[in-house]
Amino acid sequence: MRARTLPAATASASAEVESPCISVCALDDAGICSGCGRTIDEITQWSQAQAARRLEIRILAERRLRHITSSNQPDRA
Repeated sequence: MRARTLPAATASASAEVESPCISVCALDDAGICSGCGRTIDEITQWSQAQAARRLEIRILAERRLRHITSSNQPDRA
């Protein structure tokens, strides 16, 4: 069995991880931005973070936003 390698296009595309910022910057009591889902530490780390860390931050932020959104939904009877 041969090891698979990523095509160059995939590797270079992953180097650029787009910021989750939507310019709605408001931190809640837990220190999480209601616009992008990042913590203040993640926001400050973003500009210096490598692609792998940026991807990790995006994943964590998206999970937080999903949790916040689902927590704010009214119960359906």
